[in-house]
Amino acid sequence: MEKALPIRLETLHRALARHVKIVFGTDATAGAHGRNAEEFIYRVRDGGQSPMEALVSASARAAEALRLSDSVGSIAPGMQADLIAIDGDPLKDITAVRRVVFVMKAGKVYRNVH
Repeated sequence: MEKALPIRLETLHRALARHVKIVFGTDATAGAHGRNAEEFIYRVRDGGQSPMEALVSASARAAEALRLSDSVGSIAPGMQADLIAIDGDPLKDITAVRRVVFVMKAGKVYRNVH
């Protein structure tokens, strides 16, 4: 997997340079499940994608790719939405996506209480 990282990064750079619409997604390989925040950070810090583009790729663009834009992918009346609230502004500091305060699923708030 480590040998593939430079190829993956080069592919991301080439796609961004050509304005390819990139959909966020991970293939949760062994040990990677639940670490999606790291993909955001990687894309912005190493890949050169803007924080806003990375966030859009995981929401509106993902919904568009699945042809579900009429029901998911944005926050608006009548839309289904599962949300995360984070501590910080990911547009200024993409590592804020690591600091999840709560998750809202189908209107119910879930908190990880320590």
